[in-house]
Amino acid sequence: MSTFLIRILLPLLIIAITIPQWSEAESEQWCIADEQTPDDELQAALNWACGKGGADCSKMQQENQPCFLPNTIRDHASFAFNSYYQTYKHKGGSCYFKGAAMITELDPSHGSCHYEYNP
Repeated sequence: MSTFLIRILLPLLIIAITIPQWSEAESEQWCIADEQTPDDELQAALNWACGKGGADCSKMQQENQPCFLPNTIRDHASFAFNSYYQTYKHKGGSCYFKGAAMITELDPSHGSCHYEYNP
């Protein structure tokens, strides 16, 4: 009986060791505006992200830029939050923005507007 168990468990152990494990740290994540956050709170967080926060907001600030449309506070905040998060997540930055943002694993890019992702 013990030889039988060894014949079954040994291959399972080898398979478990050789198959790479998927961890949350390896999944792609973007930071976007939380749907439940009021526009005035999003605007304040957007202003901080594009100002003192150091996010690159140039792709959404003028009509001829790829992320200007849709021209809503929520869409612009999502782009700015993600820019900040991707730039500073490995330096202590977070996707919090006083509760105005959230993490998603669904790429929010649309049309010619590409949301950056830095592993």
